[in-house]
Amino acid sequence: MKTFLVGGGVRDKLLNIKVVDRDWVVVAASEDDMLKMGYIPVSGAFPVFLHPQTGEEYALARRELKTGPGYHGFSVETGPQVTLEEDLARRDLTINAMAEDEQGNIIDPFGGREDLENGILRHVTHAFTEDPVRLLRIARFSARFGRWGFRVAHSTHALMKKMVASGELQHLKGPRVWQEMRKALMEKQPWRFFEVLHACGALAQLFPALATAMSEAARHGKTGDSPPVAALKRAVAQDLDLRERFVCVMQYAVDAGHSARQLLAWLGVEKKTAALLTDWQQARKPLAQLPDGKAADYYRYLRQFRTSLPALNRLIPVCLPELAETLLPRLEKAATALAAVDVGQLQAEGWQGKALGEEIARRQQLAIERQLGEPDES
Repeated sequence: MKTFLVGGGVRDKLLNIKVVDRDWVVVAASEDDMLKMGYIPVSGAFPVFLHPQTGEEYALARRELKTGPGYHGFSVETGPQVTLEEDLARRDLTINAMAEDEQGNIIDPFGGREDLENGILRHVTHAFTEDPVRLLRIARFSARFGRWGFRVAHSTHALMKKMVASGELQHLKGPRVWQEMRKALMEKQPWRFFEVLHACGALAQLFPALATAMSEAARHGKTGDSPPVAALKRAVAQDLDLRERFVCVMQYAVDAGHSARQLLAWLGVEKKTAALLTDWQQARKPLAQLPDGKAADYYRYLRQFRTSLPALNRLIPVCLPELAETLLPRLEKAATALAAVDVGQLQAEGWQGKALGEEIARRQQLAIERQLGEPDES
């Protein structure tokens, strides 16, 4: 029995970046062998075990055979007869198909180290086309490693276009797409995830309205970044969080005709993320009117979106940069004025019930009006 460090652990070690997760492959062993040594089985279709001391994952070397459509359409064979090279051959990219033995020697049957040095994202074998998730993964790795100049190999790009044409993407489920997208959105260059999918035609199948938005500028002969890409670059510069970055790009899909409700339901995004996209879509129209708005307009906006105001304020300079310089200071003043109205004092004055609510609203709007009427000291 032999144990090898495989995949991302080897890749990141060679890139001299922090290894977060280490995965291991065990060759020339059976499930019974693993159990006898105290390894803890992980529930699921594949023979994966947890190390009894470290808790790291150890998988038996395996072969895969395509038996049906989608990323679940595989049969798996394991056992002492399966070799390390056979296990590595089933992986997606050459840079993820390297192993390291217990002496520190690199096993690289598919040229992953050379591709790593040259910044190439290349498929291992033609079996790459059998799993539609690999399209998402190569797009995610483009987002992760794009800052170092990594690019998709021409031959791999051709295979990706073939996969799109074959209809294999129809078997992708929304939550699986979201799983890869959410990782890509938090990389240093998240826009590359969408650019790679767009270039091979996958984006047009997964998010047709977003693909339309990304192509709009080119159709009018404009150069430079498409609006979704430009927004994501600003989002990274402003260090926005995951749900805010999601809103920055997906607002364009909704604007181009994609139903927000259907989009959110298909992806299965978390409730807070879904709520922020909904709030942002509703907030943009009043936000555009606020620079010339009255106190009552600021009051209604602050009351309607009070739970999501911090996130909306962070989205304004990214998604509405032309308004940010004048609008954000006024919003801050209005919010300060609204919060300064002392409800307890009004109750002490004898206000109660419906009359109390009306008086709070009147005084808050009056406070906002006075605050916005003061000269901007900044």
